[in-house]
Amino acid sequence: MKLQLAVAAVLLSCAYATAQEPARKPCEDLKAEIAKKLDAKGVTSYSLDVVDKGKEADAKVVGTCDGGTKSITYTRSAASQPKPADEKKPQ
Repeated sequence: MKLQLAVAAVLLSCAYATAQEPARKPCEDLKAEIAKKLDAKGVTSYSLDVVDKGKEADAKVVGTCDGGTKSITYTRSAASQPKPADEKKPQ
């Protein structure tokens, strides 16, 4: 009886660990979803790139994919940066 309980506990713990593993969403699918959301918000002149985890540099991480082994980074192009207001006011 104790053996059966031990086996059941081991099997349940294995099933729980498997259920907790992050989903392995393909990077291109997630990248397309993020691009769709950005486009819907009216964001223009941006770049989404898939990079290895830990090699994001200065870019903002907006998602992870392939089971957490890769990151999707967002960078804005220079054209989308707001221009400073002209300091001369018309009189």
